[in-house]
Amino acid sequence: MKKENLKKCEENREDCPIKDVLYRVGDKWSMLTVIMLSDHGTLRFNELHQLIDTISQRMLTVTLKTLEADGLVSRKMYPQIPPKVEYALTPLGESLVPPLMHLYHWANASMPAIKESRKRYQKHLGKGLQIQS
Repeated sequence: MKKENLKKCEENREDCPIKDVLYRVGDKWSMLTVIMLSDHGTLRFNELHQLIDTISQRMLTVTLKTLEADGLVSRKMYPQIPPKVEYALTPLGESLVPPLMHLYHWANASMPAIKESRKRYQKHLGKGLQIQS
């Protein structure tokens, strides 16, 4: 992180770019939505909902609206009955995919070490603190 950006975050936490971005796209549903749109291209709502089968319709709607507001996802509505709406990543959304994939690969490679560390930590603490795996 550049020193001026770090200083900006220290001086005014509300105007911190990394905090703002992580808050908006760091949740699991946003990440999964971006990855699914990257992998499958333009999708209709129900197609996306089927791909992320554990997300509720309401949460998918909220997630898509947030990603659209941030300029990461485009929404195209066709004037027909029944309405046809398609979602796709914008160029800005596409630029988010490589960092997400780095995190994905890091998580896959690091998970065994993280799980082992959690076991050692829980053993050290005894039964006092349970950490979700």
